[in-house]
Amino acid sequence: MANFFSKVFGSRNQRLLNRLQPMVDKTNALEDSIRQLSDDALKAKTQEFRERLDKGEKLDALMPEAFAVVREAGKRVLGMRHFDVQLIGAAVLNQGKISEMRTGEGKTLVATLAAYLNALPGDGVHVVTVNDYLAKRDADWMGRLYGFLGLTTGVVVHGQNNEEKRAAYAADITYGTNNEFGFDYLRDNMAFRLQDRVQRGQAFAIVDEVDSILIDEARTPLIISGPTDDNPEVYRKMNTLVPQLKRQDDEEAEGHYFVDEKTKQIQLSEDGHAALEELFEKAGLLSEGSLYDASNIILMHHAMAALRAHACYHRDVEYIVRNGQVVIIDEFTGRMMPGRRWSDGLHQAVEAKEGVQIQQENQTLASITFQNYFRLYDKLSGMTGTADTEAFEFQQIYGLEVVVIPTNKPMVREDLPDQVFMTAAEKYDAIAQDIQDACDRGQPVLVGTASIETSEILSAELNRRKIKHEVLNAKQHEREADIVAQAGRPGVVTIATNMAGRGTDIVLGGNLDSELDALSPDAAEERKEAERNWRKRHEKVISAGGLFVVGSERHESRRIDNQLRGRSGRQGDPGRTRFYLSLDDNLMRIFTPPRLRGMLQGLGMEKGEAIEHRWVTRSIETAQRKVEAHNFDIRKNLLEYDNVANDQRRVVYDMRESLLGDESLSEMITQLREDVIEQLVRTYVPRGSAEELWRLDELQDVLAREYACEVNLQAWLDEDKSLSDEGMIKRILDLLDQEYRSKREQAGDESLDNFEKAIMLQVLDTLWREHLAAMDYLRKGIHLRGYAQKDPKQEYKREAFGMFTELLDRYKQEVVSIVSKVRIQQPEDIERVEQARREREMHFEHAEAESALSGGEAAPAPQPGQAAAPGAAPQQRVKVQRRPPPPAKPETFERQERKVGRNEPCPCGSGKKYKQCHGKLS
Repeated sequence: MANFFSKVFGSRNQRLLNRLQPMVDKTNALEDSIRQLSDDALKAKTQEFRERLDKGEKLDALMPEAFAVVREAGKRVLGMRHFDVQLIGAAVLNQGKISEMRTGEGKTLVATLAAYLNALPGDGVHVVTVNDYLAKRDADWMGRLYGFLGLTTGVVVHGQNNEEKRAAYAADITYGTNNEFGFDYLRDNMAFRLQDRVQRGQAFAIVDEVDSILIDEARTPLIISGPTDDNPEVYRKMNTLVPQLKRQDDEEAEGHYFVDEKTKQIQLSEDGHAALEELFEKAGLLSEGSLYDASNIILMHHAMAALRAHACYHRDVEYIVRNGQVVIIDEFTGRMMPGRRWSDGLHQAVEAKEGVQIQQENQTLASITFQNYFRLYDKLSGMTGTADTEAFEFQQIYGLEVVVIPTNKPMVREDLPDQVFMTAAEKYDAIAQDIQDACDRGQPVLVGTASIETSEILSAELNRRKIKHEVLNAKQHEREADIVAQAGRPGVVTIATNMAGRGTDIVLGGNLDSELDALSPDAAEERKEAERNWRKRHEKVISAGGLFVVGSERHESRRIDNQLRGRSGRQGDPGRTRFYLSLDDNLMRIFTPPRLRGMLQGLGMEKGEAIEHRWVTRSIETAQRKVEAHNFDIRKNLLEYDNVANDQRRVVYDMRESLLGDESLSEMITQLREDVIEQLVRTYVPRGSAEELWRLDELQDVLAREYACEVNLQAWLDEDKSLSDEGMIKRILDLLDQEYRSKREQAGDESLDNFEKAIMLQVLDTLWREHLAAMDYLRKGIHLRGYAQKDPKQEYKREAFGMFTELLDRYKQEVVSIVSKVRIQQPEDIERVEQARREREMHFEHAEAESALSGGEAAPAPQPGQAAAPGAAPQQRVKVQRRPPPPAKPETFERQERKVGRNEPCPCGSGKKYKQCHGKLS
């Protein structure tokens, strides 16, 4: 029935495209008149559009004329004219949807139309790319077009200071990476002054490679963290102990632990628990009691990290060792991610395994997932070559509809059926033979691999056959641009680890622009000769069948496979693609039914023979759907848990916004004082209770200790027999208000306002940091509630709400306590509190969600000297210290009680040492 209606009325995608056709027709009708305008008249259109918007005209009404102006500017400045399908793609972006456009269809140029239109209101447009190279390239390249039309362009990359970032965000259109935008948002919400913030809101974003950023990286929260007390020796000891445990082949077999390869998690058997406890006892690690005593529970954390490091994470697959450091390999792109670190002690465990220097673990100061960051935007849109397979997730999580844009020229690429072999060795042999045949025809070949290990195996096989080739993986990333530029030449073979998302088209015949750039502009004859040679090579490659893309195995996501295929057949070019599989491949081994090998042998498969059968194809597709569903569940699960933290994050950030924006906080502090004192008195003097039940001595002690309020409540009652509990509250508040006014006269309004703001921000940040750690621990253990027939998510929401309510109460109490107890003698030195804040060490991490909230992936640390927003690709994990302003004289406090020693219990009654509690703030 659905097919019948689709044939009659067309698909929804086709109906959406049809609705945009009138806009395309209007834009085309304006082309001749816009072409007649002088450069100055064309530039003046921007101001005209802004004036029309101010008068109430809508963006959609401006769209045809604005697009016509950008199209003409593109011809004059870049020598490029926007195709009709690019106009449609841009209109989809303007609607806050995702444009799926094939590789080579000019997504970078499409973005200029939507970015220009949405920059006209002046709220700023963010164009999000996958790496700093593309951000800088596109900002420089497209910035010429924007500049011609009178718009400013900025780019945010790691290593910039606050002034540079602020200038970039102040531009009409700002390019940058997802990490950079996210970290800047978090840093802005840790600032102590409004002028220290760099962003100016989230109005409209265009996310390039939207599937990579919003799907692949959705499990990786952005985390800003600070150092913890951590002993590297524990990791080294664990590294010597866990190899003594025996791995189980399956959950029923003998052994100490079982590895779940789907989730990269470890499950200890009963024998494993006993063996681990015995190993710890022999090594002298158990302080007392059993392995599961509270004092020893951290050892299990380290042991599980060490087991995962040995059993689940392999050198040259998940990571490489370079310059004495463990560098993570991005599983989706094959790129190195220097500076990123796995969380939860996993990275330290891998460092211990590899014998390199172990770096410190960190605690979370601020974090946000990409799902919740990008949902902050008033309007969000995206572009990619492969989004349709994830359309359901885009709609459900982000409310984004995917619209497939037709290609400018018909697709003529030939996608050959998969070939399946019994063993990996047979598969590699077949790949090498087909590569040899393609080289003999003069056809360029791109071989996509899923790991560095596979790329090196294939490279060795080609070397054995004396087939010249280039290898593009994380180890050769420095030569990436040169390798890609030549990958389309006749007979050139390129082996690439997860080529998807590399951001550079492979041009048949080679990249002419890179050749011309290497020649002097004055060398006219040489440039003509280069163009003639390129045309010959281009024709030769086309006659040989275009680019031949070889997939050495299926990725766990169909979308990544489609991205690899999309490298061939761009802009109507010919091309061929084929995937080669074996039963030894991870996808086949882990996710396909065990009986598949027997089925293939039953079909009469012999050594070296490939099979193409619908049963096999169906099994592979089913396996991929299983993995995609599994990963979707992980991302959805993460979002459901993070939504709890997100609601709380918004409350805290709104509180900070209010604190930063208010010049004077005295009224707020007065209100806090009233709330705190009333709540305190009600604890010891219950409403409506008899005087005999009033605990006045305890109340007096707390008032004196916490709020520097020395009173004799019993004397008050003796003097005034009619004094009620309400009257008592009023008299206490009057005393505190009088003392507060005295301080304000003594220190001056401006100085005390600054001090109060610094204290309130610092208390809020400290409590929020502790709350994040508590939420982290709660999340890690909440699944155990399932054994008690309770819903873990509901339990998490309930307990998280209770913890957050407690945070708000503690915030009020601590602010009122500090403001009441502190006496300021030197108001000119009041900035010391803020200075101490600035000196805090911070790391910027991009940690796998299963680690940040349950157990493990990766996290970027900053470049040397980079205090802004690292996030992209620093060369090593470096502690970043913000430079404080010139030292100020210490603030003088007039103590009302004896000096508390740093290691004594804090007088507030928290049970912590003074140096770890209020000693931090005084």
